[in-house]
Amino acid sequence: MPSWPTWDEAHPSLRLVAEENGAVVGWTALSPYSHRSCYRGVAEESVYVGEAARGRGVGRALLEALVAQADADGYWTLLAGVFPENDASLALHAAVGFRVVGRHVGLGERDGVWRDILWLERRAATA
Repeated sequence: MPSWPTWDEAHPSLRLVAEENGAVVGWTALSPYSHRSCYRGVAEESVYVGEAARGRGVGRALLEALVAQADADGYWTLLAGVFPENDASLALHAAVGFRVVGRHVGLGERDGVWRDILWLERRAATA
């Protein structure tokens, strides 16, 4: 888990948090895809829901709000990388308009194992 300053720097734009009884139970945020001006409307999306809050619609509420705000802010493409076996995340992303556009073989390393990543995208209606 990165430190707060590291995470904060990596997610400079749109960030939403879900709280329950004063505790953070989930979050979603955008990070720039690239700093080149031609990609100014493209961002990578991350979403996380704590174990105790899973299956209660927290992730969907966060992601729907993020997508709506991203559209209003002029983002035309949101991207997400998801492990192929993460059925809950794939279903969540599909429910808010993301689609699988590719697979990166051995892109992510977790627990000493190189893992494939499914690359998803969501295009704004105005794109």
